[in-house]
Amino acid sequence: MRYAVIGLIGGMSWESSAEYYRIINRAVRDRLGGTHSARCLMWSFDFHDIEELQTAGDWDAAGDVLADAALRLQAGGADFLLICTNTMHKLADRVTASVQIPLLHIADCTAEAIQRAGLTRIGLLGTRFTMEQDFYKGRLIDGFGLDVIVPDTAGRKLVHRVIYDELVQGIISEDSRKAYITVIDQLVADGAEAIILGCTEITLLVQQQHSAVPLFDTTALHAQAAVERYLGA
Repeated sequence: MRYAVIGLIGGMSWESSAEYYRIINRAVRDRLGGTHSARCLMWSFDFHDIEELQTAGDWDAAGDVLADAALRLQAGGADFLLICTNTMHKLADRVTASVQIPLLHIADCTAEAIQRAGLTRIGLLGTRFTMEQDFYKGRLIDGFGLDVIVPDTAGRKLVHRVIYDELVQGIISEDSRKAYITVIDQLVADGAEAIILGCTEITLLVQQQHSAVPLFDTTALHAQAAVERYLGA
């Protein structure tokens, strides 16, 4: 059987893109056995360039470079696309409009898993863009009927800082882990039944043993959904 080709828009940051590559290929090997791995293409950005556009609020320019990456992957033979980051799904519509192949949206994969678990009130961690803007929360609320809560101002600032100053640079700090656990505990106290790890690097710092409620790891969920589509399930 000839399987599809997965197109990965990565490098935002490469630390989490490496996790996508590992999860997808291990899952395909586990499902098909032997020496199997996934047919995939990755366009990997220099995240420094993307981070500068984010900080400047130049989302038009960021949309241009993501659309260009999507076109390159389509031309290379990709059958569907993943944007390997939550934040840059702010530009998901721009990407889908630029190509003729489908985009597997990270928020949809996550929301579907939450619905399967029978949960509705969810805490969201991520970059300040993901926690504060509507492109992500709005999709969860309007598309899936979820009740989404985020940390307070100080909590959002902490979560965002650790992502950019530490996690995307491969720095894993026990102090930052403890600080994240405190933020998670407060969301649970505020009524969260589960927590979305809504930045693809957070899974490098926080795992299920650090939380009394379920954690929904968007990196793993997105990569696993790609495998299901890849295998035609």
